[in-house]
Amino acid sequence: MKKILYLLLIMLIGMAVYEPIEAKAKKKRRTAKARVQTVAKKKTKGSQKKKTVTPAVFLPQVDADGNEINPYLLCEDTCEHVHGIDLSHYQGQVFWETVGENTKMAYVYLKATEGGDRIDSYFERNIDLAHRYGLKVGSYHFFRPKTDLEIQLRNFMTQCLPGEQDLIPMVDVETTANLPTEEFCDSLMKFLHLMEVAYRQKPLVYTYRNFYNKHLLGRLDDYQLMIAMYTDEEPVLADERDYTLWQYTAKGRIVGINGYVDKSRFMGRHGLREIRYRH
Repeated sequence: MKKILYLLLIMLIGMAVYEPIEAKAKKKRRTAKARVQTVAKKKTKGSQKKKTVTPAVFLPQVDADGNEINPYLLCEDTCEHVHGIDLSHYQGQVFWETVGENTKMAYVYLKATEGGDRIDSYFERNIDLAHRYGLKVGSYHFFRPKTDLEIQLRNFMTQCLPGEQDLIPMVDVETTANLPTEEFCDSLMKFLHLMEVAYRQKPLVYTYRNFYNKHLLGRLDDYQLMIAMYTDEEPVLADERDYTLWQYTAKGRIVGINGYVDKSRFMGRHGLREIRYRH
């Protein structure tokens, strides 16, 4: 009996001590919760205040006749020239079935190789699907002036198979690799000759206007050119020679391709027939 009374006494003392402790703990949780709610309300009010701030008003651009200018319009939206694109692994996976539905895009140049050993990881997929969805396809090689020329050619030929080409091969020329102009041009001209012998037709040469003016004046008279310059005005070369294609933007948009894409078009009366691959 004494043991039972002793145990009851211990329990009563424990409850008396525990209840204040539990009450204090609950009070602390309520206080902390109240603080969190207060902070949340302040943030909500702050965000609401920010939302009610009157946004800045941007007036649309207009032309001389007062017509609104759409800044997203590009050349192919407003002219009748024949347009195309060039792609590499940088564009990632392309939805070719969607690109093929774009009647303004008649051709595509695909990066095949670079230097002596680089092969574009998307080339095989791109060339297969570009053909499947109706585009005229050509392949290009990024030229490295210091790399053995025959090794570069063999690298390109493993990918650029004549039976898969609608357009003549293209050589992308963008760097001298710090070679003097004469030495660089000697390397380039030898490589272009090797390409011509291998494919039995002269390749198309791609380069920038400023690069051409600085290093290539008078050197490529026997070759068709694609000139890159990203301005509203058509580029004029320092020697005023004619060129076949103009790459007019590196920030083009097209449904089916995520991110930017290079776009080009034929100049004047030039057309696809001039760069068709002769089988």
